Amino acid sequence: MPRSNRPRRPVRGQGQGQSDADESESFERAMTGWRTVEHRRGGDWNVQPISALQATKEYVCPGCSKTIVPGTAHLVTWRADGVMGDASDLAARRHWHTHCWKIGF
Repeated sequence: MPRSNRPRRPVRGQGQGQSDADESESFERAMTGWRTVEHRRGGDWNVQPISALQATKEYVCPGCSKTIVPGTAHLVTWRADGVMGDASDLAARRHWHTHCWKIGF
């Protein structure tokens, strides 16, 4: 008898409903990625790398004022210790060339 390549268990997200907790956990994991917290200029900053494949829009680097073209790996940074709250800090995030961020601002 030939072997069946059919999956025996349903694939996660298909056939079984994910709970709201699972979905929010997945969303949080996707948003944080490889995020780290760095201390610079007397404050803490969230730093998240963006791969070349993820970079689909054009941005202006605040370090050198040059364009970050789509397809260029770079960093996204935002305050980790802002007094206005996480939503406000995230809304004020900036996209930096990796080199510009590393040499300081």
